[in-house]
Amino acid sequence: MTTTSARRFGALGPRDLIAWGVFALMLLVAPLIFSSGLAVTMLSQIGIAIVACLSYNMLLGQGGMLSFGHAVYSGLGSYVAIHALKAAGDGAFPVPVSLLPLVGGVAGLGFAVLLGFVTTKKSGTTFAMITLGISELIGAMVFMVPEFFGGEAGIAANRVIGKPVMGITFGPQIQVYYLIAIYTLVCTAGMFAFTRTPLGRMLNAVRDNPERVEFIGYNTQRVRYISFIIAGFFAGIAGGMYALNFEIATGEVVGAFRSGLYLFFTFLGGATFFFGPIIGAVLMVVAFVMMSELTKAWLLYLGLIFMLMVMYAPGGIASLIMMNLRVAKFGKLRRLVAWYAALIVTGLVAFCGIAAIIEMVYHLQLDESLGPVLRFMGVELNAKSAASWAGALAVGGIGYGLFEFTRRRFAAHWGDVQGEIAAAIRAREAG
Repeated sequence: MTTTSARRFGALGPRDLIAWGVFALMLLVAPLIFSSGLAVTMLSQIGIAIVACLSYNMLLGQGGMLSFGHAVYSGLGSYVAIHALKAAGDGAFPVPVSLLPLVGGVAGLGFAVLLGFVTTKKSGTTFAMITLGISELIGAMVFMVPEFFGGEAGIAANRVIGKPVMGITFGPQIQVYYLIAIYTLVCTAGMFAFTRTPLGRMLNAVRDNPERVEFIGYNTQRVRYISFIIAGFFAGIAGGMYALNFEIATGEVVGAFRSGLYLFFTFLGGATFFFGPIIGAVLMVVAFVMMSELTKAWLLYLGLIFMLMVMYAPGGIASLIMMNLRVAKFGKLRRLVAWYAALIVTGLVAFCGIAAIIEMVYHLQLDESLGPVLRFMGVELNAKSAASWAGALAVGGIGYGLFEFTRRRFAAHWGDVQGEIAAAIRAREAG
């Protein structure tokens, strides 16, 4: 193996080691900085979501496989892990609580072996439809096989079993968090290592040009199938951590809604970059816990955000970060700061007007008994007053017009900056 190959598939560079050290440090100190009970619970959920979204991105971002049923493997991992936890509590299955996520991982791997062979026979739209069908099938089985799924109530268990080991009972949430943090770090490192392997590179090639991969002698279905199994294993670990954290598994964990969330937030974070799904996982937990408390229309806001990202930043948040880091590397970011500020201000104005309309609609539909008046961002709005509707429409319309005008001017400056960077690169290569 050449030195270049060893560097590509083996050793990490100094920047990689620093990045991983920072990531491990963040996992270690996060509950010391955010020490409230709610914060530790959210941090635990973020760890679970990171593993789940990264495992989904093995299919979507690295393999180009759009799956509508990834929650099947994380959810079935949750069910097997919760049954294992119940059996361990009854003394029928002597397994340490700390290994339950691995039980979920093995379950996810097993179901991926079983279902993935059929699923990966096809690619593209056919693959997506097969995953959707399997998701609906498993969702229907929740009520058809209550002995395993527990029906609507689900399956519950107690994670505090056996004698404490070094004072660890996994009763306090902080102990569960650190166990999840360890699994999150190891699984994230494992999935990153997969991207450096020949199989991971071949999966990228299958995504980009499957005909050429077939031409040089590789079986594209086999590459997809093996990658699907590995993704199912990590999804199952996420499901096992979920079961351990919440001590329950319900039909929601295998439902199409959860699969849609994995797709939504992986795309939002940036499926083309390894760290994109990590950003998406953080946003997913924040959206569920924080936004759902702020407004009843939070799902509608998420839909609007998704639509705007598809329109203006299809590469996700990670893509925006990397593009601007490239601009900063060439010392041209200062020229865009004022334009970014203008985009943020005009975007906020448009958002305030649109959000006021949404909140008044929801108030009329859900809270009409409380009267027509509601408070939004410190301003009193009357949902039955023409003046409030006209004002919200005017603010939203003017804000959007200014945003669109600013965006087009920004796009022109962005193009100029990219042209200068390209010229600088060509001059550097020529010199």
